[in-house]
Amino acid sequence: MRRRLIAVFLVPLVAILVLLGGAAAWSATRSTQQAFYTQQLGDLGYFVTSARQALRADSASVIEAEVRRFGEVYGIDVVVFDLSGAVWAAGRDEAGSLLDDQASRVGLALSGRRAEPPVPVLPWSVTHSTVVEPVFDDGDVIGAVMVSADVEAPRTQILQQILLLSAVAVLSIVGGVLLVFRLAGWVLAPVRRLDEAMVAIERGEMDTRVAEDTGPPELRRMTRVFNGMADEIERVMTRQQEFAVNASHELRNPLNALLLRVENLATGLGREWQHDVEETREEGRRMTRILETLLGLARGGRPDTTVGTVDLTALAARRVEAWRDVAAQRGISVTLRGRSSAVTGVTDRTIVESALDAVIDNAVKYSPADSLIEVEATRDGAVCLLVVRDQGPGLAQDELASATGRFWRSDEVADKPGSGLGLAIATDLLEVIGGSVSVESPEGGGLAVSLVLPDEAAA
Repeated sequence: MRRRLIAVFLVPLVAILVLLGGAAAWSATRSTQQAFYTQQLGDLGYFVTSARQALRADSASVIEAEVRRFGEVYGIDVVVFDLSGAVWAAGRDEAGSLLDDQASRVGLALSGRRAEPPVPVLPWSVTHSTVVEPVFDDGDVIGAVMVSADVEAPRTQILQQILLLSAVAVLSIVGGVLLVFRLAGWVLAPVRRLDEAMVAIERGEMDTRVAEDTGPPELRRMTRVFNGMADEIERVMTRQQEFAVNASHELRNPLNALLLRVENLATGLGREWQHDVEETREEGRRMTRILETLLGLARGGRPDTTVGTVDLTALAARRVEAWRDVAAQRGISVTLRGRSSAVTGVTDRTIVESALDAVIDNAVKYSPADSLIEVEATRDGAVCLLVVRDQGPGLAQDELASATGRFWRSDEVADKPGSGLGLAIATDLLEVIGGSVSVESPEGGGLAVSLVLPDEAAA
């Protein structure tokens, strides 16, 4: 926006200065040329009068001395021609050799034509300026006078004026550029403050506001709307954080009581129940970790991640085992592929477990009875993958990009219960550790959802 605003101000300014400078330079050039031509006409008029008297008296000595002295003093050549076109008096000895243009002008003057005003020319295109005037006596042409002067002096004057005007134009453009930059900064200052406030809110500084008494009226209204929006966002987020804090805190007590009851019950059970008791303990500890993560997220906006080396194959095996009984109630089998190859990664165990649970829950929810859900931990170059493959209805290619959006559900499963949050929750969780969720429709139907743990979180 700043560049466009500067261009809008600067381009017309430069164009106007260039046009005005060009017009001024052309006017100064024409003025200098006209003054030089007027001076030549004055000299020509004086010598036409003197030449008339000398030609009538048939005595060239007086005017010849005069034109010779004039040439020595002013450097201007004056030549008087008789009616035959021969040189009658001249200020220099080599005046007999005329240029083609000069000879043509002399011929026209002897035929009775008066000198015409010179056409405008560029100062460096000619070196001499010549004017020729006929000499009349009682209406008859008796000769002609030619005045030829070097144009170096007026040309130097014109070039000096052009250089002066160019310097003024350049200084004006530089001043205009500085003015335009200052003006653009002043105009965009309120917009910049709004942008800085939005960036601060994005960083989590929810109390950031913009003063409403600065800037033009249109931006003041925008500032008021922005501050109102920021107030509403802060209020909503505060309520969400309070709810999450209260919920996670209140859930601790019943969870601890439940784990205590499990320990009490375990003392009266036989050894054949030891495996089930241990699984229950692990699920309890996992619930505790999830509550701690939720509490950290509510307090600081981001959970306190605990990164360490994790055996993703073993993690997937535990989650498959935890979901096996739930899936079996619907006639669905959950199995782990690739048990023999261990895949380790540096990541947050709790986040990965929670994301994998969300994806498996989504697969169980939409898979038909007597189908199979396969979970596999693999490595693909610098990333680790946890892939959940089901045999459900799948998604069309144009729906895959929307699958991770909040509350989005395919029309094919609109009649089934659900909120459309499973994959969105998994996506949000993995973004905390720099991961992502990839959704594909493989050959053979169903859906393949991959939890991607990038290089920063994979060893």
